[in-house]
Amino acid sequence: MHSVRRGGGSDVAGSRAYVPGDDVKAINWGASARLSAARGQDEFVLRERYAEEAPRVVVVCDRRPEMQLFPRGFPWLTKVEAQRAAIELIRASTVEAHGFLGYLDFGESGDEPFWLPPQSQSLWEYQDREDEGAPFRAPATSLEDSFDFLLAHPRWVPPGTFVFVLSDFLAPPPAETWLRALEQRWDVVPVVLQDPVWERSFPPVEGFVLDVADAEGGSQEVRLSRGEALRRRDAHERRWEQLAADFTRASLDPVVVDSSEEDEILRAFLDWSEEREAA
Repeated sequence: MHSVRRGGGSDVAGSRAYVPGDDVKAINWGASARLSAARGQDEFVLRERYAEEAPRVVVVCDRRPEMQLFPRGFPWLTKVEAQRAAIELIRASTVEAHGFLGYLDFGESGDEPFWLPPQSQSLWEYQDREDEGAPFRAPATSLEDSFDFLLAHPRWVPPGTFVFVLSDFLAPPPAETWLRALEQRWDVVPVVLQDPVWERSFPPVEGFVLDVADAEGGSQEVRLSRGEALRRRDAHERRWEQLAADFTRASLDPVVVDSSEEDEILRAFLDWSEEREAA
Protein backbone atom coordinates (compact mmCIF):
# COMPACT_ATOMS: atom_id res chain seq x y z
CA MET A 1 0.00 0.00 0.00
CA HIS A 2 1.28 3.48 -0.77
CA SER A 3 2.35 5.83 1.99
CA VAL A 4 1.65 9.53 2.35
CA ARG A 5 5.42 9.95 2.06
CA ARG A 6 7.26 10.24 -1.24
CA GLY A 7 9.47 7.36 -2.26
CA GLY A 8 10.15 4.67 -4.83
CA GLY A 9 6.74 3.05 -5.11
CA SER A 10 4.61 2.41 -8.18
CA ASP A 11 1.82 4.99 -7.64
CA VAL A 12 2.49 8.46 -9.09
CA ALA A 13 2.06 11.30 -6.59
CA GLY A 14 2.79 14.24 -8.93
CA SER A 15 5.57 16.15 -10.67
CA ARG A 16 8.06 18.86 -9.79
CA ALA A 17 11.11 20.58 -11.23
CA TYR A 18 14.35 18.60 -11.29
CA VAL A 19 16.89 19.57 -8.61
CA PRO A 20 20.57 18.62 -8.96
CA GLY A 21 21.11 15.46 -6.98
CA ASP A 22 17.72 13.90 -7.86
CA ASP A 23 17.67 10.46 -9.44
CA VAL A 24 17.78 10.98 -13.21
CA LYS A 25 15.83 7.74 -13.64
CA ALA A 26 12.80 9.55 -12.22
CA ILE A 27 12.83 12.26 -14.93
CA ASN A 28 9.66 12.37 -17.03
CA TRP A 29 11.29 12.82 -20.44
CA GLY A 30 8.06 13.44 -22.33
CA ALA A 31 6.93 16.21 -20.01
CA SER A 32 10.48 17.61 -19.94
CA ALA A 33 10.59 17.79 -23.75
CA ARG A 34 7.23 19.59 -23.92
CA LEU A 35 8.21 22.10 -21.23
CA SER A 36 11.61 22.71 -22.84
CA ALA A 37 10.01 23.36 -26.22
CA ALA A 38 7.52 25.79 -24.70
CA ARG A 39 10.19 27.77 -22.82
CA GLY A 40 12.95 27.54 -25.41
CA GLN A 41 15.47 26.14 -22.91
CA ASP A 42 16.28 22.89 -21.20
CA GLU A 43 13.83 22.10 -18.43
CA PHE A 44 13.57 18.80 -16.59
CA VAL A 45 10.46 17.52 -14.85
CA LEU A 46 10.75 14.89 -12.14
CA ARG A 47 7.97 12.36 -11.60
CA GLU A 48 7.38 11.81 -7.87
CA ARG A 49 5.93 8.58 -6.54
CA TYR A 50 4.47 7.52 -3.24
CA ALA A 51 6.61 5.37 -1.01
CA GLU A 52 5.34 1.88 -0.35
CA GLU A 53 4.93 0.39 3.10
CA ALA A 54 3.70 -2.86 4.54
CA PRO A 55 0.02 -2.78 5.50
CA ARG A 56 -0.96 -2.78 9.17
CA VAL A 57 -3.91 -4.87 10.25
CA VAL A 58 -5.68 -5.00 13.61
CA VAL A 59 -8.31 -7.64 14.39
CA VAL A 60 -10.88 -6.56 17.00
CA CYS A 61 -12.77 -9.56 18.42
CA ASP A 62 -16.05 -9.35 20.27
CA ARG A 63 -15.91 -12.01 22.99
CA ARG A 64 -19.19 -11.39 24.77
CA PRO A 65 -20.75 -14.59 26.17
CA GLU A 66 -23.30 -14.52 23.32
CA MET A 67 -20.47 -15.02 20.83
CA GLN A 68 -20.21 -18.64 22.02
CA LEU A 69 -23.51 -19.47 20.31
CA PHE A 70 -24.55 -21.65 18.64
CA PRO A 71 -23.27 -24.96 20.04
CA ARG A 72 -21.41 -27.26 17.70
CA GLY A 73 -23.45 -30.03 16.15
CA PHE A 74 -26.44 -27.89 15.16
CA PRO A 75 -27.15 -26.84 11.55
CA TRP A 76 -26.68 -23.15 12.36
CA LEU A 77 -23.81 -20.71 12.53
CA THR A 78 -21.26 -21.58 15.22
CA LYS A 79 -19.77 -18.17 15.92
CA VAL A 80 -16.68 -19.50 17.70
CA GLU A 81 -15.63 -21.54 14.67
CA ALA A 82 -16.56 -18.81 12.19
CA GLN A 83 -14.63 -16.22 14.17
CA ARG A 84 -11.55 -18.43 14.34
CA ALA A 85 -11.71 -19.19 10.60
CA ALA A 86 -12.11 -15.50 9.74
CA ILE A 87 -9.10 -14.59 11.88
CA GLU A 88 -7.01 -17.22 10.12
CA LEU A 89 -8.01 -15.87 6.70
CA ILE A 90 -7.07 -12.34 7.75
CA ARG A 91 -3.79 -13.60 9.21
CA ALA A 92 -2.89 -15.52 6.04
CA SER A 93 -3.72 -12.51 3.84
CA THR A 94 -1.59 -10.23 6.00
CA VAL A 95 1.34 -12.63 5.78
CA GLU A 96 0.93 -12.80 1.99
CA ALA A 97 1.06 -8.98 1.83
CA HIS A 98 4.15 -8.90 4.11
CA GLY A 99 2.11 -6.86 6.59
CA PHE A 100 1.95 -6.50 10.37
CA LEU A 101 -0.90 -8.04 12.33
CA GLY A 102 -2.34 -6.98 15.68
CA TYR A 103 -5.16 -8.32 17.84
CA LEU A 104 -7.46 -6.89 20.51
CA ASP A 105 -10.29 -8.17 22.71
CA PHE A 106 -11.79 -7.56 26.15
CA GLY A 107 -12.62 -11.22 26.77
CA GLU A 108 -11.18 -11.25 30.28
CA SER A 109 -14.01 -8.87 31.39
CA GLY A 110 -11.54 -6.61 33.19
CA ASP A 111 -10.33 -3.12 32.41
CA GLU A 112 -7.20 -4.38 30.66
CA PRO A 113 -7.65 -5.95 27.23
CA PHE A 114 -5.69 -8.71 25.57
CA TRP A 115 -3.64 -6.63 23.14
CA LEU A 116 -1.03 -7.64 20.58
CA PRO A 117 0.33 -4.59 18.71
CA PRO A 118 0.82 -5.01 14.94
CA GLN A 119 4.01 -6.98 14.53
CA SER A 120 5.67 -9.69 12.46
CA GLN A 121 3.85 -13.00 12.30
CA SER A 122 6.59 -14.94 14.05
CA LEU A 123 5.74 -13.06 17.26
CA TRP A 124 1.95 -13.40 17.06
CA GLU A 125 0.64 -15.10 20.23
CA TYR A 126 -3.06 -15.35 19.48
CA GLN A 127 -3.04 -19.07 18.64
CA ASP A 128 -1.44 -20.01 21.96
CA ARG A 129 -4.19 -18.16 23.82
CA GLU A 130 -6.91 -19.85 21.77
CA ASP A 131 -5.41 -23.27 22.40
CA GLU A 132 -5.56 -22.56 26.14
CA GLY A 133 -9.30 -21.76 25.96
CA ALA A 134 -9.57 -17.97 25.79
CA PRO A 135 -12.57 -16.71 27.79
CA PHE A 136 -15.77 -15.12 26.49
CA ARG A 137 -16.51 -12.68 29.31
CA ALA A 138 -16.40 -9.35 27.50
CA PRO A 139 -19.01 -6.74 28.51
CA ALA A 140 -21.80 -5.50 26.25
CA THR A 141 -19.65 -2.41 25.55
CA SER A 142 -16.81 -4.56 24.20
CA LEU A 143 -16.61 -2.94 20.75
CA GLU A 144 -16.87 0.60 22.06
CA ASP A 145 -14.19 -0.17 24.65
CA SER A 146 -11.95 -1.62 21.93
CA PHE A 147 -12.11 1.52 19.78
CA ASP A 148 -11.51 3.72 22.82
CA PHE A 149 -8.36 1.68 23.46
CA LEU A 150 -7.14 1.97 19.85
CA LEU A 151 -7.83 5.71 19.78
CA ALA A 152 -5.68 6.07 22.89
CA HIS A 153 -2.75 4.33 21.14
CA PRO A 154 -2.42 6.10 17.76
CA ARG A 155 1.25 5.20 17.45
CA TRP A 156 0.29 1.55 16.99
CA VAL A 157 -2.66 2.28 14.67
CA PRO A 158 -1.58 4.95 12.16
CA PRO A 159 -3.75 6.20 9.28
CA GLY A 160 -4.34 3.52 6.65
CA THR A 161 -4.53 0.65 9.15
CA PHE A 162 -7.09 -2.04 8.35
CA VAL A 163 -9.31 -2.65 11.41
CA PHE A 164 -11.37 -5.84 11.04
CA VAL A 165 -14.16 -5.98 13.66
CA LEU A 166 -15.49 -9.50 14.25
CA SER A 167 -18.87 -9.52 16.02
CA ASP A 168 -22.53 -10.45 15.69
CA PHE A 169 -23.24 -6.70 16.26
CA LEU A 170 -26.27 -7.54 18.39
CA ALA A 171 -24.70 -5.05 20.82
CA PRO A 172 -23.32 -2.55 18.30
CA PRO A 173 -21.24 0.47 19.30
CA PRO A 174 -22.73 3.98 19.04
CA ALA A 175 -22.63 5.61 15.62
CA GLU A 176 -20.13 8.13 17.00
CA THR A 177 -17.64 5.29 17.46
CA TRP A 178 -17.54 4.62 13.72
CA LEU A 179 -17.14 8.32 12.97
CA ARG A 180 -14.25 8.69 15.42
CA ALA A 181 -12.51 5.69 13.85
CA LEU A 182 -12.99 7.00 10.32
CA GLU A 183 -11.61 10.39 11.36
CA GLN A 184 -8.34 8.56 12.05
CA ARG A 185 -8.39 7.42 8.40
CA TRP A 186 -8.54 3.78 9.40
CA ASP A 187 -10.00 1.30 6.93
CA VAL A 188 -12.68 -0.19 9.23
CA VAL A 189 -14.22 -3.49 8.07
CA PRO A 190 -17.13 -4.97 10.09
CA VAL A 191 -17.23 -8.77 9.84
CA VAL A 192 -20.82 -9.67 10.77
CA LEU A 193 -21.28 -13.13 12.31
CA GLN A 194 -25.06 -13.61 12.49
CA ASP A 195 -27.11 -16.73 12.03
CA PRO A 196 -29.63 -16.10 9.21
CA VAL A 197 -32.32 -18.33 10.80
CA TRP A 198 -32.42 -17.25 14.45
CA GLU A 199 -30.77 -13.81 14.48
CA ARG A 200 -31.47 -12.15 11.13
CA SER A 201 -34.95 -13.67 11.07
CA PHE A 202 -36.96 -16.20 13.12
CA PRO A 203 -38.54 -19.51 12.03
CA PRO A 204 -42.25 -20.45 12.37
CA VAL A 205 -41.96 -22.50 15.57
CA GLU A 206 -45.55 -22.24 16.79
CA GLY A 207 -46.81 -25.57 18.14
CA PHE A 208 -43.35 -26.72 19.21
CA VAL A 209 -41.72 -26.77 22.62
CA LEU A 210 -38.26 -25.24 22.31
CA ASP A 211 -35.45 -26.03 24.71
CA VAL A 212 -33.80 -22.60 24.67
CA ALA A 213 -30.24 -22.27 25.98
CA ASP A 214 -28.61 -19.01 27.03
CA ALA A 215 -24.99 -17.98 26.63
CA GLU A 216 -24.18 -18.89 30.24
CA GLY A 217 -25.15 -22.56 29.81
CA GLY A 218 -28.65 -22.50 31.31
CA SER A 219 -31.77 -23.64 29.45
CA GLN A 220 -35.54 -23.28 29.60
CA GLU A 221 -38.46 -24.82 27.73
CA VAL A 222 -40.46 -22.25 25.78
CA ARG A 223 -43.63 -22.46 23.66
CA LEU A 224 -44.38 -19.53 21.35
CA SER A 225 -47.67 -18.71 19.68
CA ARG A 226 -47.82 -17.91 15.97
CA GLY A 227 -48.16 -14.20 16.76
CA GLU A 228 -45.17 -14.24 19.10
CA ALA A 229 -43.01 -15.99 16.50
CA LEU A 230 -44.07 -13.47 13.81
CA ARG A 231 -43.34 -10.51 16.07
CA ARG A 232 -39.92 -11.89 16.88
CA ARG A 233 -39.20 -12.45 13.19
CA ASP A 234 -40.25 -8.89 12.34
CA ALA A 235 -38.12 -7.48 15.18
CA HIS A 236 -35.04 -9.43 14.03
CA GLU A 237 -35.48 -8.44 10.40
CA ARG A 238 -35.90 -4.75 11.34
CA ARG A 239 -32.79 -5.00 13.51
CA TRP A 240 -30.83 -6.41 10.56
CA GLU A 241 -32.09 -3.67 8.24
CA GLN A 242 -31.13 -1.02 10.79
CA LEU A 243 -27.63 -2.47 11.13
CA ALA A 244 -27.15 -2.45 7.36
CA ALA A 245 -28.41 1.14 7.20
CA ASP A 246 -26.00 2.20 9.95
CA PHE A 247 -23.08 0.70 8.02
CA THR A 248 -24.18 2.47 4.84
CA ARG A 249 -24.44 5.84 6.61
CA ALA A 250 -20.92 5.37 7.97
CA SER A 251 -19.63 4.33 4.50
CA LEU A 252 -18.58 0.92 5.83
CA ASP A 253 -18.51 -2.20 3.64
CA PRO A 254 -19.24 -5.21 5.88
CA VAL A 255 -18.27 -8.83 5.32
CA VAL A 256 -21.39 -10.89 6.09
CA VAL A 257 -20.62 -14.39 7.41
CA ASP A 258 -23.60 -16.70 7.93
CA SER A 259 -21.89 -20.11 7.82
CA SER A 260 -19.22 -21.86 9.88
CA GLU A 261 -17.82 -23.65 6.81
CA GLU A 262 -14.37 -22.37 5.88
CA ASP A 263 -15.06 -22.32 2.13
CA GLU A 264 -18.23 -20.26 2.68
CA ILE A 265 -16.34 -17.81 4.89
CA LEU A 266 -13.64 -17.50 2.22
CA ARG A 267 -16.36 -16.83 -0.37
CA ALA A 268 -17.80 -14.05 1.82
CA PHE A 269 -14.39 -12.34 2.01
CA LEU A 270 -13.79 -12.76 -1.73
CA ASP A 271 -17.22 -11.28 -2.55
CA TRP A 272 -16.44 -8.33 -0.27
CA SER A 273 -13.07 -7.82 -1.95
CA GLU A 274 -14.55 -7.96 -5.46
CA GLU A 275 -17.26 -5.45 -4.56
CA ARG A 276 -14.68 -3.03 -3.16
CA GLU A 277 -12.55 -3.31 -6.30
CA ALA A 278 -15.59 -2.78 -8.51
CA ALA A 279 -16.58 0.31 -6.55
